[in-house]
Amino acid sequence: MCDCLEMMSMSDWERLIPRPRSSFVRVKCLKCGNEQIVFSSAVNKVNCNVCGIELAEPSSGKAKIKGEIVAVFE
Repeated sequence: MCDCLEMMSMSDWERLIPRPRSSFVRVKCLKCGNEQIVFSSAVNKVNCNVCGIELAEPSSGKAKIKGEIVAVFE
């Protein structure tokens, strides 16, 4: 007998275990150039650690990123 798990392809696994829709992003401050890592679905305001300007504002799901997105980490 064959094992059912051995017969499943990678696409079957991807349907069973979906990828998350949120991620961490590296955001560059437009005022001072500082880079911070922010969660894409942040529920709190995220301010720049150097100059204090707002980098991310929570909304009804994904956060509104107000800086430049430099990288996305999955």
